[in-house]
Amino acid sequence: MFSSKTYLNRRMHLKRTLKTGLVLMPGNSESPMNYADNWYPFMQDSTFLYYTGINCVSDLWVLIDIDKDRDILFGDDATPEEMVWTGAAEPMVELAEKSGITMVRPLRELETYVTKRRQQGQKIHFLPPYRAALTLQLAELLGMRHSEIATSASVDLIKAVVAQREIKSDEELREIGKAVDTTVAMHTHAIKNSRPGRTELEIAGELQSIAIGAGGNIAFPIILTINGQYLHNHPTQNRLEKGDLVLCDCGAENTMGYTGDMTRTFPAGERFSDLQRNVYDIVLDAHNTAVSGLEPGVMFKDLHLLASTKLVEGLTQIGLMKGNADDAVAAGAHTLFFQCGLGHMMGLDIHDMENLGEQYVGYTPELTKSTEFGLQSLRLGKALQEGFVVTVEPGLYFNPFLIDAWRAEGRFDDFVNYDAVEKMKDFGGIRIEEDFAITASGSKLLGKALAKTPEAIEALKNS
Repeated sequence: MFSSKTYLNRRMHLKRTLKTGLVLMPGNSESPMNYADNWYPFMQDSTFLYYTGINCVSDLWVLIDIDKDRDILFGDDATPEEMVWTGAAEPMVELAEKSGITMVRPLRELETYVTKRRQQGQKIHFLPPYRAALTLQLAELLGMRHSEIATSASVDLIKAVVAQREIKSDEELREIGKAVDTTVAMHTHAIKNSRPGRTELEIAGELQSIAIGAGGNIAFPIILTINGQYLHNHPTQNRLEKGDLVLCDCGAENTMGYTGDMTRTFPAGERFSDLQRNVYDIVLDAHNTAVSGLEPGVMFKDLHLLASTKLVEGLTQIGLMKGNADDAVAAGAHTLFFQCGLGHMMGLDIHDMENLGEQYVGYTPELTKSTEFGLQSLRLGKALQEGFVVTVEPGLYFNPFLIDAWRAEGRFDDFVNYDAVEKMKDFGGIRIEEDFAITASGSKLLGKALAKTPEAIEALKNS
């Protein structure tokens, strides 16, 4: 945890922003895998974690009573019988003290407190829940139908939380840097230990052990695949062969819940083929071009479109596309090869605050999220600010199903050389991703440097 003053100040800032009302801030509960006592690894709700610092304890609620200037932790101390299974558990009073909270109440009093405030006409603020069990809890607590909960979430609270959490403090940046350093170690291992004869799952298991050994866990299910043409293809028993490209997208979550997220694409064998290197260089050029534009005031959507143009220019040079690159991007022809967004916010969540709604996190009332294929997957479009942490991850993906469907439709014939693209249907995909903090004058790469050029990747692989 940070100091209690950090969490006290965060809650004070939230109170000043909202001015009135009662904020309901639930932590997460345990989630069973296949029966009640067999749980998935616990992950605390990130907003609860941000405002309290309490990470590894389930079934807690914090109520921020703005009108009475009162913060209350609701939760129950573990009983001796429960500690037979879990070992010693920190008392609620001690957890609260570390968070700068002076009032602690048993969980059974939560409903009485909330009901009384509701009857007094106090405005109730809560965030949209992303777990079904919490939706039911909120419905019961607030006397609402469960179908009403999502639409009754407080927009004022969503906007206040986003405005606060999107600007990372120096102490947060240090924690994110630690998570990225572990992520770099995971990728270094993947590059050096991926070789013909090994399976995707073997390597992915070793990467998860690195994350756990650093004191945390993986930030999201590892993507490690020889089928990089599919954006989120998780590891299987596929066995690597010479000539394969391996796409590895993984990240670590550190002990305080902060995350890293990086991607590298590398050969299973000792070297890239000439074609693999050519396509890799196209992606690398788009990546470096976008990175060079990171600075406060720049629209991230514009960087996405700039990177897309660079991808089209490169594909045109190797004969896969034709015509004017700007026109191709404006028409959406590039999305045959680049179907996702350039990047996203990162922090306590790998897609930071995505549960609050992408329109609120990545866009503004004046800039709405697109519904067009490709652009609809751009999670961040608005102007960058000092203190943002973002990923930059352009890619090229040769998806045979999409290629066949669009060719049959004659879609974008003016820009796509389908005869040449036909020969790329077994190529796979390439993505390069790094994490950056936006500074006053530009950006700063987070974490230790990791091989990124084809030459550096080959040198690391064969060292």
